[in-house]
Amino acid sequence: MTWQNNVRTVTPYVAGEQPKRKDIIKLNTNECPYPPSPRVAAELEKLNSADLRLYPDPNCSALVECLAEYYGLTPEQVFVGVGSDDVLALAYLTYFNSEKPLLFPDVTYSFYDVWAELYRIPYQTIPLDNNFRMKKEDYLIENGGIIFPNPNAPTGVFEDLDLVEFIVSKNSGSVVIIDEAYIDFGGTSALPLIEKYDNLLVVQTFSKSRALAGMRIGYAMGNEKLIKYLSDAKFAFNSYTMNRTALNLGVGAVLDDDYYKDIAVKIMATRDWFEKELDRLGFIYPKSLGNFIFASHPRYSAVKLFKDLREKGIYVRYWNSPRINEYLRISIGTDEEMRKLVDFLETYVR
Repeated sequence: MTWQNNVRTVTPYVAGEQPKRKDIIKLNTNECPYPPSPRVAAELEKLNSADLRLYPDPNCSALVECLAEYYGLTPEQVFVGVGSDDVLALAYLTYFNSEKPLLFPDVTYSFYDVWAELYRIPYQTIPLDNNFRMKKEDYLIENGGIIFPNPNAPTGVFEDLDLVEFIVSKNSGSVVIIDEAYIDFGGTSALPLIEKYDNLLVVQTFSKSRALAGMRIGYAMGNEKLIKYLSDAKFAFNSYTMNRTALNLGVGAVLDDDYYKDIAVKIMATRDWFEKELDRLGFIYPKSLGNFIFASHPRYSAVKLFKDLREKGIYVRYWNSPRINEYLRISIGTDEEMRKLVDFLETYVR
């Protein structure tokens, strides 16, 4: 027997590639194509490097209170963490401790099964239908929790709140997490339902519409008791999760709301234009309410197109996974970037 017999092994999540080269069109990680707001830039200028010798506020009070006021909640209903991935991982540790399986869709955010494996949580994937939509009746089986993104990743499909409420209401004995990373691009948040259901946790992020992926800020909103359990787990794990810079810039981003709403509108307009171009070129895709399109072409191999795009310096995302290995996820960039992509596709699919 060696020390390796006692190692907890897991197959890790594979993030989208972050190329070192600069001369590319980067449409593979759903980052915002526009810079953070002027108020965020001003907050960055105000930072005093001497303060970095001090620990940040472990309660993240300024950001928590700012988010609570923005959403009309109490601070006790808000939790913040190092990106929504950190928040979700801690939520797994906190809420999913049953011998019954955690449920999530079979085509979904590929970190969900990684966390389940890491924490040794039993899980069961629920197949989406042929249009990549959830079937609410499939979530009536016994479970130890439910999680799904809305809009879904990587498909971009948004499920109506009637379906969300049905699943939450029929699973009162389990915590249901709605991962709303892409909610700002045309969807309607399930947040109002937290006042009606004490088993609902809504998770969002600053990485997409708020253009702060590099700062790693995520947050959860729910019943005060749910948030207290999550906070207790955080303080049992790491008191100082959020750094001073992220906390200050996060507050600035929330306060500059009009700027970010304008960004979301601009991204949605580009997405709508790009969909029309894909239609013209013969691509198929589910209607997306994310800042990306999940597209396939009946006559061209997705993996070959992925590689050919990469050779031309255009990076998109490809998964060699069942059901989706003929699809590419294409983030929405600037109008100029999307025009260059369309120009390439016009010559490619003829």
